[in-house]
Amino acid sequence: MNRIKLMLITNSPEVAQFAQSCGVERIFLDLEIIGKYERQGHLDTVISNHTLEDVSKIRKVLNKSELLVRINPVHDNTEYEIERVLSAGADIVMLPMFTSVSEVNFVSELIDHRCQFIPLVETAKAANCIQDVANVKGVTEVYIGLNDLHRDLGMSFMFEPLATGLLSELVYKLKQSGKPFGFGGIACIGQGELPAELILSEHIRLNSSSVILARAFHKRAKNIEDLRDANFEFNISQLRTEEEKLRGESSCVIDIYHEQLISTINKVVGKNFEKNI
Repeated sequence: MNRIKLMLITNSPEVAQFAQSCGVERIFLDLEIIGKYERQGHLDTVISNHTLEDVSKIRKVLNKSELLVRINPVHDNTEYEIERVLSAGADIVMLPMFTSVSEVNFVSELIDHRCQFIPLVETAKAANCIQDVANVKGVTEVYIGLNDLHRDLGMSFMFEPLATGLLSELVYKLKQSGKPFGFGGIACIGQGELPAELILSEHIRLNSSSVILARAFHKRAKNIEDLRDANFEFNISQLRTEEEKLRGESSCVIDIYHEQLISTINKVVGKNFEKNI
């Protein structure tokens, strides 16, 4: 069984190189800006200042980790943006905020199998067509972005889809396609409003292949000193140890973790969701 691929969002070459040395498999550059201020400008979320020029800078320091670049939603200059990103050496292109299969088809045709392609499911409309999206030729993986998705669905807590059964339903549809998938973000083991070990157990239960290291994991580090102050290398090791432990547990034990996860979410949102498998 392959380990879950860890992804770190940064445009700092030194941070990217250090994260790679710590075992982070994907460095995530975030070019998405169109529509973000309208959706998230009033929230305590990160709106990146990454640029096309950063792609080649990060490419130069990576020799093991993959370079993932999140482009803007489909717009007039999508083709130009994709060509720039690919010429600069991106291994993976991620498409955010799509609402239809036709948008995914359009971007897939522009990429034309020149790199991996991950549609980011973060709208209700995208969730409704997730199986068709996964079956688009050229799509290599699918990621479920809980941050925007839970808001678009009118939910109050980012991890609520894990308790309602929605995530399990989406994953079931993805498994029909055979495509790998990931979802959400994760903090350090022992931390988080929803403890990271419960989130990690859900990744194991659902057989997820990737997760983003949340800003709480690295405390918004901007340089290597910040990462060291945040005990980044130790926290990566601790996360891997917990992952290995969970993979050795029986399905019954993982099911108990799932029940604990739902119970914790119930307390956070003040609702009473039941176990979903």
